[in-house]
Amino acid sequence: MSDPSIPTPHSSQRSALPGASGARGPGSGTENLPGAGKFIAIDGPAGSGKSSVSAAIARKRGYGLLDTGAAYRALAWHVLERGDDTDDPQAVLAAASDFDLRLGLDPDDRTVAVGDTDITAAIREPRVSGAVSGVARVPAVREQVNIFFRSLVANASHQAVVVEGRDITTVVAPDAPVRILLTAAPEVRAARRAGELAGENAAEVAAALHKRDASDSAVVDFLNAAEGVEVVDTTHLDFSQTIDAVLAVIDRKQGAENGR
Repeated sequence: MSDPSIPTPHSSQRSALPGASGARGPGSGTENLPGAGKFIAIDGPAGSGKSSVSAAIARKRGYGLLDTGAAYRALAWHVLERGDDTDDPQAVLAAASDFDLRLGLDPDDRTVAVGDTDITAAIREPRVSGAVSGVARVPAVREQVNIFFRSLVANASHQAVVVEGRDITTVVAPDAPVRILLTAAPEVRAARRAGELAGENAAEVAAALHKRDASDSAVVDFLNAAEGVEVVDTTHLDFSQTIDAVLAVIDRKQGAENGR
């Protein structure tokens, strides 16, 4: 697309990925990021609990919820459905230029669709999990997807939006008042992910998780907290305790921001 435009996001949005050809659109930098104060930025590796915890936080506080990983997974699914290889950057860019994605911000409606096809369950399949890193490694795709995320949050009707992913605290919203890195020991994360995928081989799930960690960490460091990012280690916490720990950070950070 030679003249990409950024669509105006709604609570549920359908649009082609803007600027997938690599051209820079408005708002591509992070300076004076519009809506930065609405971000509750939560990063973490697979199996850290960030998706379920983020959803619970959004429900408790009446915030919106943006699962950024779902966008990359949806694009990976789209590339595979076209019969292409996600390790081919040109194939990824071609698929991105014809990507009819719909994402919402309602934590109780996490439907992901491409065109009229509901792929909410399909994007969690091992074949997609194994392919998503190829999509995420394409710089032009990451840049334009980040523009999309920022615009979506800035135009959201919610007071705040919990945005979870792998580079939210460092790239998408480095100026967000609340930035959290949710983590856990590798063996704990592998066990959790295997539990989410009933019927899948636990060893294969663990191998896929570790492979994705290694691949994605070459693009963005999501295992170590940047300056100003709070770490919540969930290795020895149950779900309820993790929510309490994250809420405590949010309240403290928001209190400090409001007290300025």
